[in-house]
Amino acid sequence: MIIIGEKINGFIKKTMEAIEAKDEAYLKELAQKQTDCGAAYIDICAGTMPDVERQTMEWLIGLVQDTVDTPISLDSSDPQVIVDMMPLVKRPGLINSVSKEAGKTETVFPAIKGTDWKVVALTCDSEGIPDAAADKYKIGKQIIEEAAEYGIGLDRIFIDPCVTTLGTRQDCLVEFIGAMKLLRADYPDVQFTSGLSNISFGMPFRKAINMQFLSLAMYEGMDSAIIDPISPDMQAVMHAVDALMGKDEYCMNYLSAFREGKFGK
Repeated sequence: MIIIGEKINGFIKKTMEAIEAKDEAYLKELAQKQTDCGAAYIDICAGTMPDVERQTMEWLIGLVQDTVDTPISLDSSDPQVIVDMMPLVKRPGLINSVSKEAGKTETVFPAIKGTDWKVVALTCDSEGIPDAAADKYKIGKQIIEEAAEYGIGLDRIFIDPCVTTLGTRQDCLVEFIGAMKLLRADYPDVQFTSGLSNISFGMPFRKAINMQFLSLAMYEGMDSAIIDPISPDMQAVMHAVDALMGKDEYCMNYLSAFREGKFGK
């Protein structure tokens, strides 16, 4: 499981408080802890007003790179901000994200052509997030084919089939998995990722839904997740699923993570 650490995100209340207070120690600690817990990428999202987003992103990138060598995931709803931040990053990481919303692939794909940057591709467009697997597949296919025109191969693309909310759409996980299956049938080497929190929005005891979403999606072939790697719950799910799927010989990784205190008591 490729972990994209989500904690340095200004839309998280405690992180935003640290950003506003310029609490460098706290933010550096988040970068270090996520790295120690296996994050392959540290996502950086300023979560601030547009007029200060660039300045905040620059500051956060510097803090993270002064602390860890973990590749960075540049996260912004503005594709030009992402492109402008790329020269500040020491080595290619991950773009989070593109979609078929106007201007996104057109801005990002030329910038990462001929590089080792990877990209998260959301199955949504200017009309929003589709519910049906077939519609998610259609958008994913369009993005994959457009990426190929820039020499961006499947090994550099993480498709996020954009799970919708369980409280309003009871088949949201079924359609998410259906989209993965359709895309993988045509593009075996493409990778899949997702954030977890949207599926449980508005529901009580959200972590139960998030944990089951992660385990079922992993079983169905999701390669990556945008999660809190510090969370013992998430660590337990990832290690348990790998062991149950026969991907962890003699359960050594599960046992090691338990002994290291990543989950359990």
